Amino acid sequence: MSHLPEPAGSPTGLSQEAAKAFHGLFVTSFIGFTAIAVVAHVLVWYWRPWLGA
Repeated sequence: MSHLPEPAGSPTGLSQEAAKAFHGLFVTSFIGFTAIAVVAHVLVWYWRPWLGA
């Protein structure tokens, strides 16, 4: 049975530093998007409640 050689580096081709920078930007963007979505839902809820009220 032959073994394939281990690939060098990461599967994405990013360096460790670049991957950390991308992850930080991704997390920050996700938190911002989620916060905007929550605020939008609250505002729409006050305008036109969609459950029971």
